[in-house]
Amino acid sequence: MDGKCSVQGWIHSASSKTLSPAKPRHAKATPFLHRHGRVIAVLRGSPIKAIHVIYSLDSIKEYKREMDTQSLQAFLAVADSGSFSRAAEQLHLTQPAVSKRIATLEDQIGARLFDRIGRRVTLTEAGRVLLPRARQILVMVDDSRRALTNLEGQVAGSLTLATSHHIGLHRLPPLLKAYTEAHPEVRMDLRFLDSELAYQGVLDGELEIAVVTLAPHPDPQLVVVPVWQDRMCFVCAHDHPLAGHGRLTLHELCAFDAVLPGPLTFTRTLIESRFAAAGLTLPVALATNYLETLKMMTAIGLGWSLLPERMVIGELHELDVEHPTIYRSLGYLVHRSRTLSNAARAMLSLLEEARDTASRGG
Repeated sequence: MDGKCSVQGWIHSASSKTLSPAKPRHAKATPFLHRHGRVIAVLRGSPIKAIHVIYSLDSIKEYKREMDTQSLQAFLAVADSGSFSRAAEQLHLTQPAVSKRIATLEDQIGARLFDRIGRRVTLTEAGRVLLPRARQILVMVDDSRRALTNLEGQVAGSLTLATSHHIGLHRLPPLLKAYTEAHPEVRMDLRFLDSELAYQGVLDGELEIAVVTLAPHPDPQLVVVPVWQDRMCFVCAHDHPLAGHGRLTLHELCAFDAVLPGPLTFTRTLIESRFAAAGLTLPVALATNYLETLKMMTAIGLGWSLLPERMVIGELHELDVEHPTIYRSLGYLVHRSRTLSNAARAMLSLLEEARDTASRGG
């Protein structure tokens, strides 16, 4: 493309749900074109600092504003954190600097974005309308930067990757070691999150890659690839009453307390579905999203649990349960519409090489 990068995105009005297409524009640095309501931006050269947007504030007049991406970043930080001070910490700015950026944005769109009542900060109706559009605009800008960097062919820059604590401890270390040795110029931003939060982070464009427990029914906007099949084991402490039993049924397990992942996790949903299919309700006494904590609670006799095989060998008593083996899929996900950086593509190559036979369908 001769050094050019085409980026497609939707730009909506601040007060209307209808699309407001940008007018044809031929500025030297960032020309914008439109066709049938779709904005096509050809970006060149220096880093992107602002996006020009047409706002349709009523059915008669159109106003052109320059929307500073730094103001949008401040807006999202305040909206997500619910606090100007926490947003300032995240952005490494002073609180007055964040307030100034929000005030600039409010002046540009002609509407208040936040209500400040005491220490509470909540979005106004205009703020709620702007929020998803602001995310889309910043994702488009980030995609443009990545696409331009990719033209150079280097594996460098930053990579934002999220993973669960369990995968980060038990699956990823060899891959991360190989990656950092092969690509020392990449700045790794590694975030430990619950799988459910990582899913949302990829959907929102905040994360390039997530390596997590895969959802039973993935969002169609995501590319989801299984890498490992985790065999789950019914376990208890060596001195737990269940340890002296022979073969058990699910019904017999339900006579004893269980310690399991939280109710909103993908793993808990998988376990509950198996018991529900047998007409049973799980007797959950304690719940936490951290599998290492579940292992500890099981080891001291607080209940039986269902844990990944590699966590329990030799340390807990594995129960013999009359039920087909339960597996959970671990893997990676990326957004279908996102332009991946060269750094991200290099990580996906390593993950593809690491896929086990079961995940490959073998």
